[in-house]
Formats: sequence, C-alpha cells, structure tokens
Amino acid sequence: MTRIAIQSAASTLGALCEAGVQRLRAAALSDASPQLDAELLLSEALGVPRTRIRSHPEDPVDAERAGRFSGLIERRAAGEPVAYLLGRRGFWTLELAVSPAVLVPRPETELLIERALQLQSAAQGRVADLGTGSGAIAIALATERPLWQIVATDLSPEALAVAEANAAMLGRGRIAFVLGSWCEALPPGPFDLLISNPPYVAADDPALEALRHEPRLALTPGIDALASLRAIIHAAPAHLAPGGWLLLEHGATQGPAVAGELAERGFVTVRTHRDLAGRVRMTEGQWPTNR
Repeated sequence: MTRIAIQSAASTLGALCEAGVQRLRAAALSDASPQLDAELLLSEALGVPRTRIRSHPEDPVDAERAGRFSGLIERRAAGEPVAYLLGRRGFWTLELAVSPAVLVPRPETELLIERALQLQSAAQGRVADLGTGSGAIAIALATERPLWQIVATDLSPEALAVAEANAAMLGRGRIAFVLGSWCEALPPGPFDLLISNPPYVAADDPALEALRHEPRLALTPGIDALASLRAIIHAAPAHLAPGGWLLLEHGATQGPAVAGELAERGFVTVRTHRDLAGRVRMTEGQWPTNR
C-alpha cells in the first residue's frame, strides 16, 4: 500500500482525514478505530481541535503538514499505538504522558480503581500499586483519595521515570515511587490495599504480535502466564493488614485460576468482576482478620 496522496485528493481537512481512514481500514489492525485514529492523528499533525476537522472539512492543508499526518498514519498502519504517536493517553479523569517504556493504560484497568475506592472508602489508607508503569493506578487513586499514603513500585527504571513525571505534572508528587519487583520493593507495611495489573500473557501467545510495540516486560512473565500473579499472591499476605485486600487484573480466561490461587493461599471473600465489555477482568481477595 502506498502512502497517502498529499498533493491532490488529500488537499483539504476532510479529504486528508478520509485518506487516513481508508489507509487504516486497509491495514486491518485488530485494535484500530480508523475514523477516531485518523482524526486524532490529523488533529496532532495540524495542531487543530478534532472538532475543526468535522466543522470545516473544506479548509486547505499545506503539503508539509499533510506529509506529517501521512507519516503518523503509516506508523499507525504498522501497528504503533496511537497513544505513543500522540505521547499521551486518557485514563480515569487524567491525561497521562506515555512512551514505549510503559504499557498503554487501558479502560478495563479502571475497574481496579473502582473496586479500590469501594473497598477502602475511608479518607485515610495505605495503598501500594505493584508494577505501576505510567503511574495510572497510583495517580488516579491519589486524585480520588488525597490523604491516602500511596507507594508505587516498578522493576523498570524507565517506566518509573515516566510515572514520576506524570505524578509531578499532575500535582500528585506525594506518591512514593520505588524501584524493584512486586512486593519485594515495598517499605514496611502493613497496607490496606495491594493493587496490581501485572503481565499475564504467555510468551508463546500469538496475541503478543499485535502488542509488539509495547514493552514485553509489562506484557508477559514468560511461558507461564500466571507466574507474576502467583508471585504477588504468595508474597502479599506479609504486607497486608488484617482485613486488607489484594486486587489483581488478569486475562479474560484466567479468573478461575487466579481465584483458586487466592483461596489456596488463605484469602477469603474471593470475588471476580467483569469489565464493561462483560469479560472477567479482575479478582480480589481479603486477608483474614484472624491471621
């Protein structure tokens, strides 16, 4: 497929956007929304609001800016996430800076935020986000519960730098960011909540090909897809207060296995929850008060 024609058919906002839509449809990406993606990238390339594209489709576009858009569309057609092309991603009520050093925050992860706020409604609390990535979970919780003491860990220095920059940019600098693996990086507890969206895709899963632009460390723990989840479940009780909760995001088919691991470790009130698409997306368990 050739690049978008920028001198003739794509000489106006409307025509250029339509050319981008057609290119992305032809690319047939599993995670693409051709119309939305083209509008977002055109808005970025031209420095105009998305509303302008629809309200003034007849506006002319010079070759230089059209070429900039063409380059972004080609990168998107090759599978690069829109969030990386824009350098930002919306999550919860926030807009976070993202880069290839971190996983792109996804709407289904907001379920972890919802459950955390329901399970720990008190103004005070001690919470840890294990494998923070862009800082999405920790910063969203800090936004909703300003008095919570929040620790965010990550094994990747590059990811931790992105998270710290996001917290500073959004005025959430009180979060303690710690370099290290899962619970091993935590300061002395106890914590009321431990929350994690760990890697849970098996290394031989074909789905990884569609995610090849995102950091492999954040996607897969290796051949055993449950390895990171199991490690967190095993270590969590030593860091939880009696009655504290562990909240875990996982793959849509992994709910029964994760629930079984939690129960075997001694957690009670083990429950799974579905995301807005109806897929089992997270499982929670409470550490007993009598342990």
